[in-house]
Amino acid sequence: MSAEKSVKSDHVPLPDSTSNNINQNAERHLNHIAFISTLGGLLFGVDTGVINGAIGYMATPAELNLSPNNEGLVTSGITLGAAFGAVFAGHLSDRIGRKRLLKYLALLFFVCTLACSLAPNALFMIISRILLGLAVGGASVIVPTYLSEISTPEIRGRLVTQNELMIVTGQLLAFIVNAILGNWFGHISNIWRYMIGFGMIPAIALFFGMMVVPESPRWLVMVNQLDRAFDSLKQIRSHPKACREEISQIQDTLNQESEIKQATFKDLATPWIRRLVFIGIGLGVMQQFIGINIMMYYGTTILTNAGFAHNAALIANIGNGLISVIATFVGMSIMNRVNRRSMLIAGIIGTTSSLLLIVGISAFLSQSTLLPVLVVLCTMMFLGFFQGFISPLVWLLLSEIFPQNLRGLGMGVSTFFLWFANFLVGYFFPILLSAVGMTWTFLIFVFFNILSFIFAYKYAPETRGKSLELIQMEFKYGDTSGINPEDK
Repeated sequence: MSAEKSVKSDHVPLPDSTSNNINQNAERHLNHIAFISTLGGLLFGVDTGVINGAIGYMATPAELNLSPNNEGLVTSGITLGAAFGAVFAGHLSDRIGRKRLLKYLALLFFVCTLACSLAPNALFMIISRILLGLAVGGASVIVPTYLSEISTPEIRGRLVTQNELMIVTGQLLAFIVNAILGNWFGHISNIWRYMIGFGMIPAIALFFGMMVVPESPRWLVMVNQLDRAFDSLKQIRSHPKACREEISQIQDTLNQESEIKQATFKDLATPWIRRLVFIGIGLGVMQQFIGINIMMYYGTTILTNAGFAHNAALIANIGNGLISVIATFVGMSIMNRVNRRSMLIAGIIGTTSSLLLIVGISAFLSQSTLLPVLVVLCTMMFLGFFQGFISPLVWLLLSEIFPQNLRGLGMGVSTFFLWFANFLVGYFFPILLSAVGMTWTFLIFVFFNILSFIFAYKYAPETRGKSLELIQMEFKYGDTSGINPEDK
């Protein structure tokens, strides 16, 4: 039976009260589905955040005996794998479906997390972390895609940005678990194995959760499985008529997309396309070189260098995770009320000031008993500005600046460079810390922040209040850094 026939036979007029009830039930079900699928984002946060506390234990001679070089590779190997996972996940999900790929990624999360927790040496750990990164990168692409395809226009923004919130929540959760295990069971030499092994719990939850959520109706229409698309939509929409209309809209959109010639690397010869891709790459690299992941990956190391005992540093680091979650909430609530460029530039000024304060404190108050407290306050200030003003805005700008025919190429290249920059920061930070100390290491990142400010001031576009078509026309024919039309 076709989807069209199924719709007609199931469609029964509903009283207003019943219809409203179903609308509420459908939205409630959507929220449950969003929570399950964003466990992929939670896993991303847990697996990147857990190393913050575990690296100090595993680096000791009695355990994996990590050199600064190996410490950087263990920490950042996950982001090297993520760079490649992000590139290939989109094509793979188009072949096998969003739901099935997320189930496979949950298995990969579980197996690679188990391998990391059992790693007998540094090489095994590095390889396992790189493979784990494939799952992280894949989830970072597929979860927002899946959420955007199952949601309605009214709640799409909230559902998709929920993934960013789950990432920082996962990092906070990892910091809390690290602090509990480190303070209660820190006398156990291999406690880091239990810290890392904690990541298997949300991986199991994601795997079994994906068994009960529907497949993306848009993907089902793409592969011409209209009956299944209708069954999928019935679980998350108000009534059959809405399902029939949405399937028709998806078919029309897919037909229009099939007529659009997608950009390839050859199109980079066109100046405005080359400039747009350059801006996308710059935004991704800028976001990482500002230094967020020296805080999220090495927060405990930084606090230990500042004078905290290791167990106390694990507890203090929870404050960093808490600030990240609160700042992400704030950023999500104001990003549609403040001009993008102003918000981005203000965030970079804030992160630069935070790092300058750390440089000054570590240089001139190195013998002061206040040093640890002042450093943790500065890292919280840094995270507040970054997570509230910079991180959500960069992802939002990347989703807005690329026109439809350039989105695949632009997002793929930009995301790859973002992850690779993430890898470079994670890899070189412990090497720099060992070679030149905390003051000079943070001074280097101050320099990167200044470069990021110059880039954002010169190239970051203003997109608030503009249609995607207007943004594209401005890149092709005019300046994109002008005043928001709403403010004229």
